[in-house]
Order: sequence, then C-alpha cells, then structure tokens
Amino acid sequence: CPASLAAPLVFTMLQRTRVSKGSSVFWGNASLDGRLSHLLEGLNVTQVLPLEPPDVWARRQQEVTTYLLYFSQLVKLFSKERPINYTQSLCCRLGCRLFPNGTAHSFYEVTLNGTAFLSFHVPNATWERRWPGGDAVAAFAERELMKYPKTTRDLQHFLNTTCVGILRAQSAETGKQSGRSHAPLVLGLILGTFALLGMAAGIFLCTGGSC
Repeated sequence: CPASLAAPLVFTMLQRTRVSKGSSVFWGNASLDGRLSHLLEGLNVTQVLPLEPPDVWARRQQEVTTYLLYFSQLVKLFSKERPINYTQSLCCRLGCRLFPNGTAHSFYEVTLNGTAFLSFHVPNATWERRWPGGDAVAAFAERELMKYPKTTRDLQHFLNTTCVGILRAQSAETGKQSGRSHAPLVLGLILGTFALLGMAAGIFLCTGGSC
C-alpha cells in the first residue's frame, strides 16, 4: 500500500544468517518506502529497483559476496576449534525513517536466536548490549565490534547521512534535490556483515569456554 502523507518514509534492510555445523546460510531484503529494493539469497544480492547503474551495481555485488564468503570461512574456522551442535540464528535489522516535519531517526538492531542481542546507538556510534543478564557472549561481541572505529563511523554515516539522503530524494518536497549518488546504498549490507563477523567471534569463542 502507498504510504500516507502523514506517515514517515522508511528504508529498511533485513539480513538473516543461520549457522549450523560450521555452515552459514544468508538471506534478506531491503525495502525503500514500502517497495522491495534488494534481495539477498545465499551469496547473491540483487537490485530490484534500479537505484544504481549496472556497472556500479556489479562492483557492489562483488563486495557483498566477498564479505559473506569471509564470514563463512571464519565460521568454519571457529567451528573446527569449538564445535556447536545446535543452530544459531542471527538477524540484523537496520535503516532510517524520515518524518513529514523533516526530522529523521536511524536504527540498527541485532537479535540472536530470537532474543535482542546488540543495538547500534547512532548518535555516538557505539554498540550496546541488549542480551538479558549481561551475557559474556554479548559483552565479548560488543568489545570486538568497538575495536573497529572506522567501521562504526562508516555505519553511523550510512544511517545518518546516506540512508536519510535516499529518503529525502524520494519525498516530493526534496525530489528536485536528488542529484546525490545512491552508490553507498548497499553499504548497509556490507556493514551488516562486519557486525556478523564480530558476533561470530563472540559466539564461537565464548560458547563452551572463556572469552
């Protein structure tokens, strides 16, 4: 259904990862103002809406595939050291909202096996634990993610600037100002994978041992 004039415009990305017996399966999607814009299936990410020219999008696809392969290899390495006999399900949900009065709100939430695990506090670019009870796995993942300030700054910029800029370009009021490139659109997927790398370290190093 088309968004009402009083409702905020929304860009949302959803990335799911299932890890079982050393193997990783990826899937997800992105939507721009209620329209499907990207699909992630396995190692393949496709652009449903023509937001980037073919040559630029081809490079983005390769970048996403590289990061997902990196994550898969890391999981295999960890699973050899500390096998886990049950399935782990990770979900990253990120995006932004642009309200009619011009204000915006960005978000990044991570769940592990259906329970809130971590969130990214956009204003000061910090990861925060959401796991109940101060679990050592969440604490370790939080510390690992905060070791990469460039990644956190890039994620903050994507959510605060790029994501909101995409929505402003979609709105009728600022449509004429939409000359800015959409090139960093898929950066959200890539940064989501960075987050997964940090969580993989926490999950597989902390489970059954000390962090």
